[in-house]
Amino acid sequence: MADRLNGARILILETREEAQFSKLLAEQGAEVVQCPMFTIHDAPDPAPIEAWMRRAVDRPFDDLVLMTGEGLRRIMKLARARGLDGALVTALGTSRKFCRGPKPGKALREVGLEPQQTTEKPTTKGVIEMLGKLDLRGRRLGLQLYPDKDHGALIGALTNQGAEVDTVLPYVYDSKAADANIVAAIDEMADGRIDCIALTNLGQIRRLFDAAKTHGGEARLREALGRTLIASVGPSVNGELTSHGLRPDIVPAEDAYFMRPLISAMATRLAAKRPMGASR
Repeated sequence: MADRLNGARILILETREEAQFSKLLAEQGAEVVQCPMFTIHDAPDPAPIEAWMRRAVDRPFDDLVLMTGEGLRRIMKLARARGLDGALVTALGTSRKFCRGPKPGKALREVGLEPQQTTEKPTTKGVIEMLGKLDLRGRRLGLQLYPDKDHGALIGALTNQGAEVDTVLPYVYDSKAADANIVAAIDEMADGRIDCIALTNLGQIRRLFDAAKTHGGEARLREALGRTLIASVGPSVNGELTSHGLRPDIVPAEDAYFMRPLISAMATRLAAKRPMGASR
């Protein structure tokens, strides 16, 4: 049903797939306030990524674990530039492929491949639990990582299961490029001009607090979040909120950790939204 969010001002923190999220919100009548948080760049040194790709082609991995769709897309971008894309897709086609949530699976399908298994929850813990049920002894495992995360627990778990883990980190974040946008968004919330902030990954929360601390505005950020409904897409975001002493006001129903269920939950809550400025 269109116009379920008519009149609501929704703040989204732009990352990889927020353009689609913005479109879906606008279709429901929301006024979308976009805040670019960082820029994604290819890894500054492509040599390790190219070496990883060539190892995958020369001796295909038994298993491939994709943590993000962005990671595979960046790998394929470099593969095309090096003329390796066809050989790489063929090699990855022979591997068992495991995905952290649905986004890496979507990226796989873009190159004509399918995941063998996807985590029920898009978290590192979910990946550890999924792969913990498998016998990985003596298996070569390609593991695509993402920035700003300590992956030691995951790599350790896989190594302890007997896998030979070969990691690749194909992109980096430029997290300082948009500080002014973040400070302005915090002011918008603190002044009561935003009805809801929609969070779709835990990095957004970390980025908010990092930028606020850099500019001496953590108290202002907490004031802002106290005046604004917080919508969270799923457990990883919920956990990060908890680590900062916060909680979500809106979560998708029935553990459906996707954009459309989140939007439905937002529409339901905002239909009976408390007056702006009410205490949490």
